Amino acid sequence: MTQSGVGGKGMWRWTIVLGLLAVMAGCYRFSGGGGLPRNLKTVAIQPFDNLTASPELQKEVADELRKVMRDRLNLREAPEAKADVVVRGVIAKYEVDLPAGASADPRQTTSNRRRLQLSLDIEIIDQTTGRTLLKRAGLSREGQYAEGGEVAGRRNALESILSDIVEGVQSQW
Repeated sequence: MTQSGVGGKGMWRWTIVLGLLAVMAGCYRFSGGGGLPRNLKTVAIQPFDNLTASPELQKEVADELRKVMRDRLNLREAPEAKADVVVRGVIAKYEVDLPAGASADPRQTTSNRRRLQLSLDIEIIDQTTGRTLLKRAGLSREGQYAEGGEVAGRRNALESILSDIVEGVQSQW
């Protein structure tokens, strides 16, 4: 094989690689807001009204929401008067110990699976324009857990709800 044949194949491969890189570079866009407009940089999360009998939910929801806004939407916390985005909501329902199933193995003790249901109403507003970025009522998820593991089930349900919230906000852009 001649050198020009090898060089021709090599050039062809490089052309393909460079073309793919150019296409990928055109599709990729870095924005400091995790998919939000660049002018939205700060968030204020108001304490959610808690209509349930579980007072710890208010703090858990706020803490997890802060983490998600920071890590997935790249928003920094700020006082409401200075925030670009305001989040408010209601913890509408929290039901625990709903039966999910039981299994009994004659060689082991019986283990019960339980489930819980968590439901939130949420509103996220762009204060710079007054536009509602997301408004959902009755955003509800279930979490399953082993008997005595309610915290793990609640975490799963809350993580699922928060993922839906992030996807809902990002789908606007």
